[in-house]
Amino acid sequence: MKPISSTEAPAAIGTYSQAMRAGDTVYLSGQIPLDPKSMQLVEGFENQVKRVFDNLQAVCKAAGGDFSRVVRLTIYLVDLAQFPKVNDIMATYFREPYPARVTIGVASLPRGAQVEIDAVMHLG
Repeated sequence: MKPISSTEAPAAIGTYSQAMRAGDTVYLSGQIPLDPKSMQLVEGFENQVKRVFDNLQAVCKAAGGDFSRVVRLTIYLVDLAQFPKVNDIMATYFREPYPARVTIGVASLPRGAQVEIDAVMHLG
């Protein structure tokens, strides 16, 4: 196993790595919408979703991949009514064939974030 990190994504705020590579598979930790420079949440739901995808993209790049290699996403939303907005924004980051995905409604997320997303990427 090999840890992956990027300065273009927020530093880990706990006992975890931004991602771990095991063979040709990279497991990306959940990203919340922290600006990597200020480590503060960005404002507004749509900006939060974009920031999360930008953070994930940076970690994918550090691992030697990109979103075309992502095979699975898990999306955590405080408000499931926002799901159509997530879909619209996701369509600007991903192309077909889209990754497998699950969306889960949660009561709360770290630091008051409205969205968190994790991913699995295959580099083989």
